[in-house]
Amino acid sequence: MPLRRREGDVDSSKLAGGNIALSEKRILITGAAGYIGSLVGRRLAADHHVVGTDIRRDDDPGFPVLEMDVRNGALKALLESERITHLVHLASVLDAGADRARDFDIDVNGTRNVLHCALAAGVGHITVTSSGAAYGYHPDNPEWIDENDALRGNPEFAYADHKRRIEHLLAEHRDRHPELRQLVFRPGTVLGARTSNLITNLFRARRMIAVKGSDSPFVFIWDEDVVRAIEQGIREDRTGIYNMAGDGALTVHEIAAILGKPVRALPAWLIVAALWTARRLGIGRYGPEQVNFLRYRPVLSNRRLKEEFGYRPEKTSEETFRYYVEHARRRGEL
Repeated sequence: MPLRRREGDVDSSKLAGGNIALSEKRILITGAAGYIGSLVGRRLAADHHVVGTDIRRDDDPGFPVLEMDVRNGALKALLESERITHLVHLASVLDAGADRARDFDIDVNGTRNVLHCALAAGVGHITVTSSGAAYGYHPDNPEWIDENDALRGNPEFAYADHKRRIEHLLAEHRDRHPELRQLVFRPGTVLGARTSNLITNLFRARRMIAVKGSDSPFVFIWDEDVVRAIEQGIREDRTGIYNMAGDGALTVHEIAAILGKPVRALPAWLIVAALWTARRLGIGRYGPEQVNFLRYRPVLSNRRLKEEFGYRPEKTSEETFRYYVEHARRRGEL
């Protein structure tokens, strides 16, 4: 069922290639009711025709959103009826791992369906948010990871593994279907005034857990910087692959100091043993593999984002984290 359109149709000859005039860009966002999706949609709706899809609709995000699973082939008809020129694919399972088969189906097969429908409907440009997790959590990760470094998302981490598989799928489509121009972002940890997720749960604990011998660095990106970069990419019809991170990184000890919380540094073997025992007893959802998540976090270089894409994040990693902490404390969450 088509959503209401604004007056004016887009010349179909412009959909498959070349820049489209700003006023003629028509945008569909998957995952539009989510945290970043709603922010992106509200920003773009100020200047463009924007519609969204999501598997749920809890609140009114301020632009039309249709309940639709990204695996639904009906997406093609919606793209055609709305004469979409630019697609922003944000739908993803963030808390991956509870049902691995379902999560894979949504993330990987869902992305495959989005690409198939976009091509069939003649969409000319797609923006996809991947993740820095696609690089994986490995002891030999470079000190600063560049976009040309290998994608080695660990099979034991559903989220990282699925992002790696999605990126391989995107690479195949870039080779086979250059008419669908791709802009791919790989964000670090996204934080803003109202962020609440599995990562922020770590910061709410009474103490920070560290692995002895590891700095466990984090790179953060302000949610507004994510939105602005996506907006710039659509406005300028940009393509390419870019890490998303503020300047610098914070170690777990620096994070704890900002939070005013103690750090408990434990040897890796002890954490592995505790997680293994908890899983065996059925009292924990995480296993020994989580040690690598704490120990070998990929630290993203933002050089290409600044020098090649032309976007300089407004906040550094530290400024982003302090901004989050300030607002979380106002709400009594920290």
